[in-house]
Order: sequence, then structure tokens, then C-alpha cells
Amino acid sequence: MTPPRITVLGECVADAFTEPASARNELALRVLPGGGPANTAVSLARLGTPARFLARLSGDVFGRLFRAHLEASGVDLSYAVEAAEPSTLAVAELDTQGQATFSFHAQATADWQWTSAELTGVDLADTACVHTGSLALVKEPGAAVVEDFLAAAASRATISIDPNVRPLLVDPEVYRARLAHWCGLADVLRLSEDDLDLLLPGTPPEQACDTWHAAGARLVVITLGADGALASLDGERVRVPAVATPVVDTVGAGDSFTAGLLHHLGTRGLLGGRLTDLRLGDVEAACLFAVRVAALTCSVAGPNPPWQDQLAQFTTDQAVVRHLDSTH
Repeated sequence: MTPPRITVLGECVADAFTEPASARNELALRVLPGGGPANTAVSLARLGTPARFLARLSGDVFGRLFRAHLEASGVDLSYAVEAAEPSTLAVAELDTQGQATFSFHAQATADWQWTSAELTGVDLADTACVHTGSLALVKEPGAAVVEDFLAAAASRATISIDPNVRPLLVDPEVYRARLAHWCGLADVLRLSEDDLDLLLPGTPPEQACDTWHAAGARLVVITLGADGALASLDGERVRVPAVATPVVDTVGAGDSFTAGLLHHLGTRGLLGGRLTDLRLGDVEAACLFAVRVAALTCSVAGPNPPWQDQLAQFTTDQAVVRHLDSTH
């Protein structure tokens, strides 16, 4: 059965990774299409979920790169806006563990200029879930337009939000001020442990889940890096372990996790409303699938999520390794 459509709204960012240059006093950059929402849309499409991406794509060299990348992955761009503004650029520097530190060039770029007219005509009749988050929810002037779109979409689709806090570009206090409102809109809230530290400093993950449940989010999932993920469904908890894999970098891993989570729920017919049929066992299975998707993303450079056949092979390889381990 083909999973139901998921519509993703948000930014597509040029991720420029620093590399050694051939001459002194030079810096080489390797540019890959990224941005949290775009990564999620690409990952969904590659897993086999029909994914529509609502984006404002510039006509500049980066915007053309974005469009080619998204279309090659099977993402539906039928409602993408051809924007006059330039693309957003993020320069990424990796540490020895593959964690990226970003500096953003995002002033007055295409991603944040949403108008009500650009989203009014979007047809969500065949959409089971709308996912958004990251900078699109906090960067003005478009942030309020995006929130209004989510509020309207909630009458017919499951709403998923990933705050993906970027403190170098937007003060975390802006996210904190809006988070309770987002929980009131969202059925699914997925965030990282870094997000948790910025949003509720010093708060244990379980307590944070209860805070966000009280604000309205039914399912809260906190990814914990090498420690896997914690999921809380109306206060019922489950933890799943991470999948061991050689890490090239962690760019896009959280976005791929979100895609894996939503894809798995969609294939089980659990998206399309307020998650009333969702049970903790369903959440655990979806998270176990999602950590495999994230692990494969970490095993390659940049935000390059796996295709469905790659995931199947990865799962087979894991089974072989477990069998060999059990014979010793």
C-alpha cells in the first residue's frame, strides 16, 4: 500500500562545508542542498512516501541546485513558489565527532517571505500530515503566515513540528515564547537533546515531555544522539537505542529521523487526524525504524538520507551481524 501524502513546509538552505584548499590563504567550500524541512521532504520521498514540499525557491545558482535535488529525489514541487529573493546560505564547520557548527547568511532571503496569498491556494485534500519547523516558524515576516497555515490545516491533517533551534540566527527566547502555541497546534513534536537544552535548560527529558503534553502535543519524541530516542505518548514512555554505525557527520540525522517516524506511522494508517488510534507499541516500532534511517544518514557526508532499497540492505546487514555475533 502506498503511504498517504505528507506535505512539508519550510526552508531549503545551501549547506557549504569547509574543506582544505590547494593553496595557502584560500578556503574551499563544498555546497550541498540542505535545510531541515527540505531534508525531511527528501527523506520521506526516498522512503516511498509521497512528499510535497512547500518552499520559496530562488532562481539563483543555489535555488537551481535545490530544485534539481528535490525533483531527483521524487519530491512534489507543484506548489513551490518561484522567489525573487536570494537563497539562504549556511557555512558548516565539522568537529572531530562530525557535529556541525553553522554560520548563516540569511538576511532577507527567499525562505522567510511567505505571504498568505502564496499558501491560500494549497490543496491539502490528499494530505494526511503537514510537517514544518526550524527557521520558517520563527523568521519574520513569514512566521505568522506559517502558523496560520498550520492552524487551518489541523482540521484535516496531523500536524508535526520540529523546532530545530538555531541560536546563532534567532534568539532561543523567540522559540520559547512560541513553543506552547506550537504544542497547541501540533500532534507530533520532535526535537533533539540540544533543542531541549536551549528551550528548557536543565530540565530532564521526561519532565519536558509532560510540559509539552500539557500544552497540547500528544506525541513528543526527543532524539538523544548515541543514546537513541525517548518517546512519550500522553505520558506513556518508551526508549529505543541508537543503531551503531560509522559516523561521517550528523548533518540531517534529526530530519531523517523525523521522516522515518512519520513514514512508518503513515504506512500503518495512523496519520490523518489527532492520532486517536496510536498506541505506545506503534510509537516504539516507528522510532526503531527512524533510528535506522538516521544511522544511515550519519554514515555518509552531508544531508543525504537513504533510499528505500538502501535501508532494506542496511537492515539485512544488521541481521547478519547479529547472527554472527550470536554464534561466538
